Amino acid sequence: MNTILIVDDHMIIRRGLRQILSESPAIGEIHEAEDGPSALRLLRTTPVDVVLLDIALGERDGLDVLKTLHGEFPRLGVIMLSVYPENQFALRAMRGGAHAYLNKGCSPDILFAAIAKVASGGLYITPVLAELLAQNVRGGPDDEKPPHEALSNREFQVLQLLAQGRSVGQIAQQLTLSANTISTYRARIFEKLNLHNPADLFSYAARHRLTS
Repeated sequence: MNTILIVDDHMIIRRGLRQILSESPAIGEIHEAEDGPSALRLLRTTPVDVVLLDIALGERDGLDVLKTLHGEFPRLGVIMLSVYPENQFALRAMRGGAHAYLNKGCSPDILFAAIAKVASGGLYITPVLAELLAQNVRGGPDDEKPPHEALSNREFQVLQLLAQGRSVGQIAQQLTLSANTISTYRARIFEKLNLHNPADLFSYAARHRLTS
């Protein structure tokens, strides 16, 4: 049986996932952590087969936690489980060492299939992710990458929330960060993407299909 660690900052999500996972005879122990540091402390003392990792984890986002996990536990299976669609974060997650990327709206059958595949050392690739990977390969290594590829993971996350029409205050509340911090990210995004106003941002996001 596979031992699972759920890393999500919302207790109701952790408990819901625990309930779903407990229905499978292939799942053994289920552990929970509310953030990256808690997850790392547990992993250093407790054997785990698969980590279910959210992207939005407050001060340290899941993609940064993924990088640390991949460096310290390179053989650990990690499934990114997020509310964000695959076309927004899946490629970044796979490049960062994830073994699968699933939307939280996926069915339990897909979740169980991904866990089984990842626990055995494989990658679980959804049809949407397969198409994204194919498009990335077809683009060729010499093609110029769009400017948003140079954004940090957190900047990219803030970009998408801004493109959804969220205010600085709303984003700060959602990501559990200060409004000043979000304003700093916003300024960096505008500078790196050569944007001058919100209309430029919305146009850029639509052109590059960065919103769901």
